[in-house]
Amino acid sequence: MPAKRSSPLLLASVTGPEEATIALREGAAILDAKDPREGSLGACAPSVLRAIVALRDARTPGGLVVPAVSAALGDAPNLPGTFALAAAAAAACGVDYLKIGLRAPCDEDEACAFLLAVVRAAREVSPAVRVVVAAYAEAGSIGSVSAARLPGIAARASAHGCLIDTALKDGRSLFDHLDAGAIARFLSGCRERGLLCGLAGSLALDHVPRLLELGPDVIGVRGAICAGGRSGRLDPLRIRAWREALQGGASEARRRA
Repeated sequence: MPAKRSSPLLLASVTGPEEATIALREGAAILDAKDPREGSLGACAPSVLRAIVALRDARTPGGLVVPAVSAALGDAPNLPGTFALAAAAAAACGVDYLKIGLRAPCDEDEACAFLLAVVRAAREVSPAVRVVVAAYAEAGSIGSVSAARLPGIAARASAHGCLIDTALKDGRSLFDHLDAGAIARFLSGCRERGLLCGLAGSLALDHVPRLLELGPDVIGVRGAICAGGRSGRLDPLRIRAWREALQGGASEARRRA
């Protein structure tokens, strides 16, 4: 089971090596390569992904963190062959994590079969790669896999972890769709199965106290660390503020305990 961390890891979504350099310098733990124009988990071009991996490999000792690289593969229709091929290609680029979203309506068996094809294809290329499967806070309205069902599906398919995100970037956050009880049950379901657990979805700095109370392993952000929203430019001051808020809040919680 993943060890409980003193503070959640900060996953910063980046669109290329320039943004990745900023995120790396400001202490992001995971550089999450994506193209926001292609959706919540929009995939970037292979050349972009390879450039971000090269930055990770060129890191200098003594930095704030030892960074990892994740690659978004998309929020997938039930096309296991197509996404298995995409997973194999991304794994060959040298990433640490692959993120795949379950957005299309499907039953649990179909979701497991789809995810298992992705996991097997990725690990055939890179046995150490870790597949993280995402579901969406708006599952009821878009007809996709719910947060409550996700940990069981991920465990059946031998995935490494789970993430809850928002599919519709319309200004509403994770907490507008799911209450704290539902989120806590999702996190508990992940931990019971030894899965990494992450939260994302239009999160803002003022959500940090609630996030720290819930205690996910990873917190993912994009819009909150950009000037002008998720399609804007990455802002180093905003990344720093997030890192400091997560670390400072966790330290304060330990002091009070």
